[in-house]
Amino acid sequence: MRKLFFFSIIFLFALTLFLMWLYSFREFRLGYLVLGILGLLTALGIYDSFQKKHAILKNFPVVGHFRYILESISPEIQQYFIESNTDGKPFSRNIRSLAYRRAKSVNDTHPFGTQSDIGGEDYVALRHSIYAVHLKPEDLRVTIGSDYCNQPYSASIFNISAMSFGSLSSNAIRALNLGAKKGKFFHNTGEGGISPYHLEGGDICWQIGTGYFGCRDEEGNFDSKKFQEKANWEQVKMIEIKISQGAKPGHGGVLPGVKNTKEIAAIRGLKAGETVLSPPAHSEFTNPKELIQFIAKLRELSAGKPIGFKLCIGRTEEFIEICKEMVAQNNWPDFITVDGAEGGTGAAPLEFSDSVGLPLEPALIFVRATLDKFNLRDKIRIIASGKVISAFSIIKNIALGADLCNTARGFMFSVGCIQALRCNTNECPTGVATQRKGLVKGLVVSDKSERVYNFHSNTVKAVSELLGAAGHKHTSELSVHDLVKGDEMIKLANRYFPDTVNTQV
Repeated sequence: MRKLFFFSIIFLFALTLFLMWLYSFREFRLGYLVLGILGLLTALGIYDSFQKKHAILKNFPVVGHFRYILESISPEIQQYFIESNTDGKPFSRNIRSLAYRRAKSVNDTHPFGTQSDIGGEDYVALRHSIYAVHLKPEDLRVTIGSDYCNQPYSASIFNISAMSFGSLSSNAIRALNLGAKKGKFFHNTGEGGISPYHLEGGDICWQIGTGYFGCRDEEGNFDSKKFQEKANWEQVKMIEIKISQGAKPGHGGVLPGVKNTKEIAAIRGLKAGETVLSPPAHSEFTNPKELIQFIAKLRELSAGKPIGFKLCIGRTEEFIEICKEMVAQNNWPDFITVDGAEGGTGAAPLEFSDSVGLPLEPALIFVRATLDKFNLRDKIRIIASGKVISAFSIIKNIALGADLCNTARGFMFSVGCIQALRCNTNECPTGVATQRKGLVKGLVVSDKSERVYNFHSNTVKAVSELLGAAGHKHTSELSVHDLVKGDEMIKLANRYFPDTVNTQV
């Protein structure tokens, strides 16, 4: 291929010079431009032939660059020209379009019937009632706070899941928080700590990860005084201990060095420019007993605000041991966030994202059943997190055992995310998941905050309509018996390892 390339260049050089001579060098001025371009291609071809990093460029000078160009835009080619309305990973075109339409508060109806395979084994349906009721969306709230909580919080059934400033841009965080303020739902800070952009007036769930960002000493250990100061800010309504997350359970959080600006480093207590790898486990606790003691400690330091923890279920026996310790100490969290293996993140090793952790649906059933066995279900609220975007996904998760739901990527769509799959490169074209100032400016806070509010409001309204169609007056009335497998009319309760749960607990 190298010989063919250089023979072609020589031929084109000769042909151009001949045409310039034939038509007179002065009259054929385009020839000089052609010669310049051929000169640049020759230089690039010589460089490609002698470089040692890329075999394709060495064997296919100049032409090989098209391979890398096409590879770089392959997600866009797939998304815009290949995938159907029901394809697309991790979210289909239909689901993305639904989020966009509800964020813009435009027509979100769907024409000409379903495009889903309702005869497939994965199809799940809601059992509706012929005695439908009308509900007010604003009444769909859940109180979080056990007997040990002095400051219970009235939460929406739909909230913003954990996304740190650093993973997301300052404008994206501001838009999310302003939308949460207007819609009266909470905004989880993510493990990156509370930034100035989280303080636009929206309710905050402060997440404490293994790096203890925002409440750590110089060695990276938990600092009680720093935590106590921020935990008692009025805007902080709840505190969540992040044990693990669905996209990479057992792996610490990752902030690429290109996203770790001086501002972010100052907020987190780090050195700018370095890739941040949070520890895979907490240093404040190493067993169930210490975890429950840490929960009690945070509750005391925060003057009795709701304390909970987030995890992706892996070894079920470990969660059972935690429940046993709750009973032994007569103390428990106010809420537990269950993250599914299908959860999202800006940066995760492929093996962790694809092959570690239990999916959300069986995890919810397991957690609900385990808490029931230990008589803890009425004391602890369960939050579901993992690909929750549509109203039906909220209904489904609550029916499986949750009290309320969080979503991250759903609200990312509401502020403009196009699923470009550039979250880990700092090249997000919409200014959502980047720290490049030029790209961040493209995200207009005043406009996107309204879309965040609209997305939440319209989705909760859709939940109330589905709930009313099932004949229920509140999400607390939902159960797994409201769901069926559409192809066989089998109750979903029979689908996920019921014997395993009953045997282990």
